[in-house]
Amino acid sequence: MKYFPLIWATLWRKKTRTIFTLLSVIVAFLLFGMLETVDYAFAHPSSGAFGANKLITTNKYSITLSLPFSDTQQIRSVSGVDEVTWITWFGAYYQESKNFVFALPVDTDSYFSLHKDEFIVGDAAMKAYRSTRTGALVNSELMKKFDWKVGDKVPLHSTIWTQKSDGSLDWTFDIVGSFDVKEPTQASAQASTLLFHYELFDEGRNFGKGTVGWFEERISDSSQAAAISNRIDALFANSSNETKTQPANDFTMAFIKQFGDIGFVLRAILGAVFFTLLFLTGNTMMQSVRERIPELAVLKTVGFGDGKVLGLVLAESLLLCVFAAIIGLALSFAALPIIKQGLQGVELSPQALLPGIVAAVLLALIVGLPPALRAMRLNIVDALADKR
Repeated sequence: MKYFPLIWATLWRKKTRTIFTLLSVIVAFLLFGMLETVDYAFAHPSSGAFGANKLITTNKYSITLSLPFSDTQQIRSVSGVDEVTWITWFGAYYQESKNFVFALPVDTDSYFSLHKDEFIVGDAAMKAYRSTRTGALVNSELMKKFDWKVGDKVPLHSTIWTQKSDGSLDWTFDIVGSFDVKEPTQASAQASTLLFHYELFDEGRNFGKGTVGWFEERISDSSQAAAISNRIDALFANSSNETKTQPANDFTMAFIKQFGDIGFVLRAILGAVFFTLLFLTGNTMMQSVRERIPELAVLKTVGFGDGKVLGLVLAESLLLCVFAAIIGLALSFAALPIIKQGLQGVELSPQALLPGIVAAVLLALIVGLPPALRAMRLNIVDALADKR
């Protein structure tokens, strides 16, 4: 620590250059923290989103292909399966495409039986939902977002399903109540959810009647998930609608990948950013050392060994990169609530920011080592004569 004032002074030798370099590193690590957090969230979905005792059965070849509703009883008969429900992707938004609503047509009895330990729904709301054909139960967070209240008629635009009556993509629902989730880890995943009756959907749609998007099963023993999955899929082997059954979290990842390899895209962006940053910070460090060659020679003259000179330059590089990286990562941490609002249903973890410190140290070593080695190998006579 006794050399810190010296390192700090040399770092600010050219204030303007240092400030702009610091800002560049801060922005780079702000971007790193934000993108790495999103990538980590998609690669490590929260187990609380579904639970270890949930399986999802989809069409073997694509989750966009439907399955016959008649498969329900066969799946229910499989040993180890406690409950089965069915869901179809509705693809809805409210007024504008940016106002995404995770609207799900569900079978009331089986869906709430399967999720009985997850939702908090008042008795009056459930009674009203069961008795109202066009009724919808809405997550309380979604109610607040759009300022909805019980009794409102809400028009949702489906991106897929036209109505049999008039071919319209617009469906109207009556809000009869709201629901919350018991586990805080599930709050984000359910924040955009609206539930309505599968019977209304199946009878009202223009095509696909009698089919479902996927089945969801609750099993009695999560350790038998693989065996139960195989038994379910064996029922439909070689049929016209073969199935693929997998843990619910694996299904979530497969669903996300339908939109592209998000991890690859994020890593490509980060790679481009850090490739540019290497040149920027590397040039700054080389120029800084080049300007101080006579001063470094004086340090060697008064007794600083090669190792100390090497250490001083590396410490300067570490201070520059790590200091700026900490600020950038702190800003990305502060931005997590904003990112979370734009990625409803995805749980973000600050744990993803930890690799940023490692990246900052590696960056400092990569850009600091060449000028540090040059400083270590300085010939005192040539350096004092300013032969660069």
